Amino acid sequence: VTENRSDLEDLHLYATPREQRFRRFASLEFEGQLYMTPYDFIQSVTSDEPKRKQEFYNAKTARENELNQILMETPAVWKGSSKLFRNLNEKGVISYTEYLFLLCILTKPHAGFRIAFNMFDTDGNEMVDKKEFLVLQEIFRKKNEKREKRGDEEKRAMLRLQLYGYHTPTNSVLKTEGEDLVPRSYWDTLRRSTSQALFSDLAERADDISSSLSDTTLLVHFFGKKGKAELNFEDFYRFMDNLQTEVLEIEFLSYSNGMNTISEEDFAHILLRYTNVENTASYLENMRCSIPEEKVI
Repeated sequence: VTENRSDLEDLHLYATPREQRFRRFASLEFEGQLYMTPYDFIQSVTSDEPKRKQEFYNAKTARENELNQILMETPAVWKGSSKLFRNLNEKGVISYTEYLFLLCILTKPHAGFRIAFNMFDTDGNEMVDKKEFLVLQEIFRKKNEKREKRGDEEKRAMLRLQLYGYHTPTNSVLKTEGEDLVPRSYWDTLRRSTSQALFSDLAERADDISSSLSDTTLLVHFFGKKGKAELNFEDFYRFMDNLQTEVLEIEFLSYSNGMNTISEEDFAHILLRYTNVENTASYLENMRCSIPEEKVI
């Protein structure tokens, strides 16, 4: 047990910062793959560290019947609300690629929602089915391979299994005629990956991906327990809008202490959480000089 734990700790050295954060907050493991609960996800975007004492190498192992029971709690997409993640709490599972997708949503304006939907809607019928959505798994995985740290390939393979649930080949689909396409962000990857050539490549693998992956809360929420439902733009838009609203409300309430306002400094802390700034003291001092008298928000 000690040796296995040591190996899993070592994997952290081969993980990117975003992978490290997912592993730190994920509290469920099923067949070797790590998952976040809705509670874990909310914590990961509103807190610096998990509130409960857990380690990435000590996630709770779920059995298949337990996972199925958790997914039974998932409401249909038309029943979604701005309290969806809070209502589900521990009764849900979110994979690493879905975690990346949700992070994309949180930082994008509503105008980008249509872009995202059109990206998934590869056949242009104004509906997204489960197979089309699963192309996301491959797009984000391929993008992630571009950011992988060099090192022990066996450890990288173990980490991929932990994050994606299956061993992945090292050849990359995100190449055309020998040219590497390395966009700035995952959102750019979504936008630039809409070429039909790329989608036809990935779509061919969607059935294989689907058969090798377990259902998740998002898949059941969007496409039903049998995976046969289709997602229209109105429901997709409402889900994305609800998620943004929910996280904003949680962030505000975490600072308001039951009041109707928060201070300018608290608001600055919220904004700085989404930057790469390490030493925030000078920024906060600038804000205090600019707003010497608290007016609250």
